[in-house]
Amino acid sequence: MTLVSRVLGLVRDVVVANLMGAGAAADVFFFANKIPNFLRRLFAEGAFSQAFVPVLTEYHASGDMDKTRQLIARASGTLGGIVTLVTLVGILGSGAVTALFGFGWFLDWVNDGPAAAKFELASLLLKVTFPYLWFITFVALSGAILNTLGKFAISSFTPVFLNVAIIGCAWFLSPQLEQPELGLAIGVFLGGLIQFLFQLPFLKKEGLLVRPQWGWHDPGVVKIRKLMLPALFGVSVSQINLLLDTFIASFLMTGSISWLYYSDRLLEFPLGLFGIAIATVILPALSRKHVDESREQFAHTMDWGVRMVLLLGIPAMLGMMILAKPMLMVLFMRGEFGVYDVNQSALSLWAMSAGLLNFMLIKILAPGYYARQDTKTPVKIGIIAMVSNMVFNGMLAPFFGYVGLAMATALSALVNAALLYRGLHREGVYQLTSETLWFVARLALSGAVMVAVLLWMLPGMQQWLDWSLAHRALWLAGLIGAGAMAYVISVIALGVRPRHLRTAG
Repeated sequence: MTLVSRVLGLVRDVVVANLMGAGAAADVFFFANKIPNFLRRLFAEGAFSQAFVPVLTEYHASGDMDKTRQLIARASGTLGGIVTLVTLVGILGSGAVTALFGFGWFLDWVNDGPAAAKFELASLLLKVTFPYLWFITFVALSGAILNTLGKFAISSFTPVFLNVAIIGCAWFLSPQLEQPELGLAIGVFLGGLIQFLFQLPFLKKEGLLVRPQWGWHDPGVVKIRKLMLPALFGVSVSQINLLLDTFIASFLMTGSISWLYYSDRLLEFPLGLFGIAIATVILPALSRKHVDESREQFAHTMDWGVRMVLLLGIPAMLGMMILAKPMLMVLFMRGEFGVYDVNQSALSLWAMSAGLLNFMLIKILAPGYYARQDTKTPVKIGIIAMVSNMVFNGMLAPFFGYVGLAMATALSALVNAALLYRGLHREGVYQLTSETLWFVARLALSGAVMVAVLLWMLPGMQQWLDWSLAHRALWLAGLIGAGAMAYVISVIALGVRPRHLRTAG
């Protein structure tokens, strides 16, 4: 299900690139889409899920369904009330939000500069995209409930509807509008609404579709609040870093936000397919181990997650770096997205890809704290990582522009992942064993073999430009297949076996 969603997400980006390219309107749409998505990960998928799942697991394990339903009712009512207020403020104050995060455009608007139209358009689009935050908050809540019950397929499939809505609006609505980007914003709104409606029958089937109630002082909600408030910052550091990048990019050349977006979207494919998918499974599993007070099994589950991320993340990272331009050409180079945009996007994709493995490891290491209801440590680490990102931005952006922003994001992810691991190691929760380190060495060697095969087979840039889209796509598929085969054969030849991948129970 996750694969279907990610593939459709790529199709969506292909359609948007064809319609919008990487110009001013594209910059504005990606900006207007990024703000509610940032808040979504703060309120819903990130901090709330990390705090809610361990508490819900405790209630569910007690076997008292009445108390479990009451917790869900009061948690949803409290969170929903807060998010409703935030959503209304975002809609009514869209101009202020745009000024805050797109300050470069705001200054041009005040001084009647060249980017003044961007500020006005962004304020309009935010009014349309901001309600997505309300819908997706309840989608994340119901998804967390279903995941706790082991119903992972439903929440994995739900994002399909967002992609379908945006694709549909791009094809049928945007061409009819004077401002095509407005059609895409409407697609975001409709996608959130459909996702919200889709999950309700599944909650009803489980007997957990309850009427939301305000419960600020409910013991369960209080516990969630105490866990969530620090996690609001800690779990969303990477998103805060991306938002800071957007703020700085509003001062840079037109196209910077779009090039960073397309790079980030390509990176999100393996990150979502592997890293987030594994993290979705591992948090409920770790929460159960913590409730059962099984420290050894807790460590085994952590080790399983780390090994799976390394097994899949190493070839994904190396493949993204080697095949950056071919992937961008096959996926996006048509319509308004030209060769210049491919070259510019490839630069930021190379920089971001260097941090892919660390982005994935963060998704696995952070639950090691949240499952034990420790949200303070990730917050401290998150502050350090965010400050590091700001320092790296200041050092690199003046010389490398938007590519410097991508480099800073990758470096801050390294800082974040390293500190998360060091904390788990110091607390005796998890540490890499000699067997795991030997496993990593074999994966690294296999990755080197894969890189050698890809570089040997990779055609020159002029050939890619001369070929038709179908020819490029076939060659890219062949390269990916050959690289994957070289990696798998090397891994097996070096002795990696299924027993090295213990399952998360």
